[in-house]
Amino acid sequence: MTITLALGGCHCGAVRFRVAIRKYEAIDCNCSICQKKGILHLIVPPEDFELLQGEDNLETYSFNTGIAKHNFCKTCGIHPFYRPRSHPQDYDINIRCLDGDAMEKFTIQYFDGKHWEDNVSQIRASVS
Repeated sequence: MTITLALGGCHCGAVRFRVAIRKYEAIDCNCSICQKKGILHLIVPPEDFELLQGEDNLETYSFNTGIAKHNFCKTCGIHPFYRPRSHPQDYDINIRCLDGDAMEKFTIQYFDGKHWEDNVSQIRASVS
């Protein structure tokens, strides 16, 4: 398996991270928050994610069950990564926040997050 290291961050550059990409597959979810934010998800284990700078510049938003911890830059408002409800021990990288043309390498799979409870097993199985 080839592992690629990629860099990413928020719009203003205050938040920067590195992620190990093992598979160029991302998820496009239509739940209320993902649809409004335009998030394309790459879920990775903690050992594949490193916050390089900006921890003090992150704010967290939680709603509904409070399990998901949606991080965003308090300067520019961009949402580069978070801890998802589906995989609370992992990181969910917004591939739109990866540097350069990294996003173009991904295959995007649709996930019906509007009916999250009925469908979450699909992404838990495919990402694990």
